[in-house]
Amino acid sequence: MKSLLSDEVVAVRGVLTDTHPVDFHALGVTGAIDRLTGPLRERGTVVHLETPRHRMDVDRQTATLLYRAAQELLSNVYKFAQASAVTVRLGCVTHGMSHGVQLKVTDDGGGFDVPAAMIGRHTGMGLRLMRAAVGLAGGEVIIDSSAAAGTCVTITLPLD
Repeated sequence: MKSLLSDEVVAVRGVLTDTHPVDFHALGVTGAIDRLTGPLRERGTVVHLETPRHRMDVDRQTATLLYRAAQELLSNVYKFAQASAVTVRLGCVTHGMSHGVQLKVTDDGGGFDVPAAMIGRHTGMGLRLMRAAVGLAGGEVIIDSSAAAGTCVTITLPLD
């Protein structure tokens, strides 16, 4: 049990769980999300992290939402996807005159039925809660999944 407590992020029943508080000031949102990939890497999943070269400056509420969304998405990859590789992209985006931050998690796993997960009684609750939280923040979630191509989830949050 001691070895579990020494790790920062562990998988408990497939859910990536923090054993220490997240320090966005020290790690930045990128570092915080990167540490979530540890259990996937330990399992042998190849993880590509693509982030801006400069430190992204987002408020704590946005950083927390991005982190929790990444936690949900990477937990789903860990539990269900049977992926050999996952790519996590985090960066700034511009739409006309507005600016935002975008998190994109793409895996090469088995995919899933998105409409069924969004209405299922016992499935997709984490995705539905994530979509609701992002919507309340004025953001957008796009989920594209197929058995042949894996899953890609894109979350865009406004910065203006």
